[in-house]
Amino acid sequence: MTRVAAIDCGTNSIRLLVADADPETSELIDLDRRMTIVRLGQGVDRTGRLAPEALERTFAACREYAAVIKEHGAERIRFVATSASRDASNRDDFVRGVLDILGVEPEVITGDEEAAFSFTGATKELTGRADLDKPYLVVDIGGGSTEFVVGDEQVRAAHSVDIGCVRMTERHLVAADGSVTDPPAPEQIEAIREDIVAALDLVTQLVPLTEARTLVGLAGSVTTVAALALGLSAYDSAAIHHSRVSYEKVAELTDWLLTSTHDQRALHPVIHPGRVDVIASGALVLRLIMEWTGAREVVVSEHDILDGIAWSIA
Repeated sequence: MTRVAAIDCGTNSIRLLVADADPETSELIDLDRRMTIVRLGQGVDRTGRLAPEALERTFAACREYAAVIKEHGAERIRFVATSASRDASNRDDFVRGVLDILGVEPEVITGDEEAAFSFTGATKELTGRADLDKPYLVVDIGGGSTEFVVGDEQVRAAHSVDIGCVRMTERHLVAADGSVTDPPAPEQIEAIREDIVAALDLVTQLVPLTEARTLVGLAGSVTTVAALALGLSAYDSAAIHHSRVSYEKVAELTDWLLTSTHDQRALHPVIHPGRVDVIASGALVLRLIMEWTGAREVVVSEHDILDGIAWSIA
């Protein structure tokens, strides 16, 4: 066993996994898994820079994670940063801050590398499942981007596009003065839909989406939709992990999220406060992916890029 610490810093959240990994048995035993909404990507699509307050929220989470890693005595640490920090002109400020706090330099990975980690994390434990046909299509709907990966045991093709839930929300639902249309107007929903469809058209040219036989969905937008579909009164990772949600249920929930107000969404305990304003866009991404590929259901995984990062250093 090797004790590892993996950190995934995305556009909306930063997550930590401390685990004991055994490469011989493919067993990854969680010791600590946590997530903090930091909205690192706040305004990046508009300004091209990481906002000072977003950086401070992220560094505060890093200080908390450093204490957890020290407590568990992790032997190896890897910090991976994704969409927002790829796009920012002041990413050096981010790198320096993380290095000072955690003693490791964040690796600002490409979209394709992000996709490969997500695929490994999501499918490693699915090997041998007779009820799930291959190839898999793994879809990781993040804050800034969505990764599409098709593969069996290994990745066959992958591509990342900028249709994350935060990016779609800020691009189409937030006015220049910072005000948000809530619920969104039909023309705003259509603008989000057009962006998603254009991205799917591009992905189809690079990744054989329709050849996949099992759709596996990752990250907060998907797991939140699953929690709503299951009617959970509190977020329950064990219940959500490997649950299956039909297209009809995804469509029903997407319609409700797009027509509800902030306060109505916030009443649901399974919707994290940091996702209340972006979950409708994330659900729409998932719905349109299912329509595009003809998937009748999505297999929901709580294991994703974070687990893939852990395996990379095990």
